[in-house]
Amino acid sequence: MTEKSISYRCGMVSIVGRPNVGKSTLLNTIVGEKVTIVSKVPQTTRHRIRGIYSDERGQIVFIDTPGLVSGKDRLDYLLRKVCLGATQDVDCIIHLVDTQETVGKEEVELVKRLNGVKVPIILGLNKIDLKGEYIPEYIALWEQVKNKPINHIDSLTMVALSGKDCINVDKLLDVLFEKLPEGEPFYPTDTISDIPQKILIADIIREKLLYVLREEVPHSIAVVIESIKPRRKKTLHIQAVILVERESQKEIVIGKKGHTLKTIGTQARQELEELVGSKIFLETYVKTQKKWRDDLQLLQELGYDI
Repeated sequence: MTEKSISYRCGMVSIVGRPNVGKSTLLNTIVGEKVTIVSKVPQTTRHRIRGIYSDERGQIVFIDTPGLVSGKDRLDYLLRKVCLGATQDVDCIIHLVDTQETVGKEEVELVKRLNGVKVPIILGLNKIDLKGEYIPEYIALWEQVKNKPINHIDSLTMVALSGKDCINVDKLLDVLFEKLPEGEPFYPTDTISDIPQKILIADIIREKLLYVLREEVPHSIAVVIESIKPRRKKTLHIQAVILVERESQKEIVIGKKGHTLKTIGTQARQELEELVGSKIFLETYVKTQKKWRDDLQLLQELGYDI
């Protein structure tokens, strides 16, 4: 090993927490580009998204996980599996919390699970730009689970931050590089993500659906990319199917005279053109598929680890 590689640190870091605590926003801020979709709707992130940060100190491979939720269908089960599984086979864990929200039952379950891990944990006290009203509750939770004062928990480091406003994000990176082992990079240093193209495109379309539809049908929506083909004049033809569970939801997604679907398609196309660097012809249509969240074969096609 060369002298340069001895001081180079590299490792896998999971970002875990409840829905809407700012995991995706923090990851996008660290990486410097959008690698995962952001929304105020719970369950926005449905995959383990890897964002990669590299500088002269080393490389950090971040795993942004779905928020820990309780549910009854197979998709909810898979989301819980992804979230809890992300606490294994990593070098460090960021437990990100929203300091503007009180501690909930999912938070208690997650901290109890994290109590058994053998790697360093960073308690990310997020949204301090909004005064951090409930910081004492999260400190008390960890003290209760560990049965000792917070400053006596050797494996835990606290960082107060704001992923949205980039407050103390550099401090978080400093702490991470202190915790990571020495090693060679996993990816070329100019790589920022290893998300498969189809999943990334589907997620961008789903983000626009969440934004336009708000609370109407977000949990019942999935996007399947059927094909990506080049067309004439350097245009990419993308065919996407939007799945809903009921005919009434299909009508909402399409909208009066197709206006809603057209708006969603326009917003998605504009962002996708910036992403791929070429013109895009985006063809979308809506399909009703009852109980798709319980369809194992479809969930596998959507990229979930069955």
